Amino acid sequence: MKRPVFLITILLLFTHYLAAQEIPAGKVIATYITAKTLENKAGENTERRISVYLPPDYETSSTRYPVIYFLHGFFWSDSLLVNNDKINRIFDRAIHLKKIKPVIVVMPDESTVFKGSFYANSQSAGKWADFTSQELVNFIDSHYRTIPNKESRGIAGHSMGGNGALRNAILHPETFSSVYALSPGVLDARYFALTEIEAYKITARIKEVKDLSKSENAGATILYAIARAYNGNNRKPPFFADLPFSFDGENLKINAGVLEELKNNSVSELPFTHDENLRKLKAIKFDWGKNDEFKHIPVTCRNFSQTLELLKIRHEAEEYIGTHGSEVSRENGRIENSMLPFFNINLKFNQ
Repeated sequence: MKRPVFLITILLLFTHYLAAQEIPAGKVIATYITAKTLENKAGENTERRISVYLPPDYETSSTRYPVIYFLHGFFWSDSLLVNNDKINRIFDRAIHLKKIKPVIVVMPDESTVFKGSFYANSQSAGKWADFTSQELVNFIDSHYRTIPNKESRGIAGHSMGGNGALRNAILHPETFSSVYALSPGVLDARYFALTEIEAYKITARIKEVKDLSKSENAGATILYAIARAYNGNNRKPPFFADLPFSFDGENLKINAGVLEELKNNSVSELPFTHDENLRKLKAIKFDWGKNDEFKHIPVTCRNFSQTLELLKIRHEAEEYIGTHGSEVSRENGRIENSMLPFFNINLKFNQ
C-alpha cells in the first residue's frame, strides 16, 4: 500500500526538479564607468564596475524596461552579489513565477578603501550619492533599453545598501519613485558610534591605512568608513576623516563638533530636513530581522519608522523572524517574496 505513495512522491520531486531547470535565465553584464562625481584626494578609485542584470527576453525583444538599483552591503560588492549570493537566480525565479514582470537590475560596486562608501557624498572621498543617483542613472539610461523616468525607477539595498537606498531616495525623489531597504544598517551614525565606543580604543594603534588590514584591527574599519563618509576631512591624511571619539589610555576624549556632524549627516535626520522629498516618493518600505546580530539595526529601524509616522509620512516597516541575512538572499526569501513584488506593484512597466 505504501509503494504507490512513494512512487508518487518521487514523481512529484522529479517534476519539481525539471520545472526548476526550465527557468529562463537572464544575463549579467559587467561594465565600467570612470566617474567624474567620485574625483577625490583620498585615494578612492574613480573607475567603478557595474553589474547589470538583463531579463531573459531582453535580447529577443525591443521592449523598454523599468530599473531597480540594488546597493550592496559593507564588506560586499556587486560581484559577490552575483557570484556568492546568486542574486541573478533570484531575479530569474521571481520573473518566471510572475512575482515581478521583467525588469533590469543595476548593481554598482561602491566598496572603498575602507570597504564601504555608505552611498553618501563625502567631503574627502568622492560624491557617492551624486554618483548613485545622477551619473550612474544617466549612464544606464544611455546604454540600455530603460524606461527613463522616475516612475519606472526604484532603489533598494541590503545593510549598508539599505542605508544608501533610503538616503538616495530621500535626496533624489526626482530620480526614484520607490525605495525598499533590507535591514538598513547605521541609520543613526551617532547612535552606532555610542554603542561602539570601546572599539575606538583600537584607533590609537592605527597609524597607516595598511594597519586596518591586520586582523586585530578589523573592527575599526567600519569606524573609519563611517568617518570618511560623514566626517571627511581633506586636511587629515592618511585617513582623510575626523573621529568622534579617541582614547588617551583609558580616558575617553569626545570631539563634540564631529559627533554633532555625525548625527546631522545620518539618514535618521533626513526626514526633518527633507520631509517634502519624502512626500514625493510613491512608496517606502524597510524591514529587519528581529534577531539581527547587529543590535543597533532593530532599534534604529523602529525609531526611523516612528519618526516617519509622527511626520505623517506613509511607509511600510516590518519586523520578521530572522537574523541580518538569514532570510534575505535565499529562495523564497525577502528579496524574492517581499522586495520584488513591492516593485512589481509600485513601478511603471510601460511608457
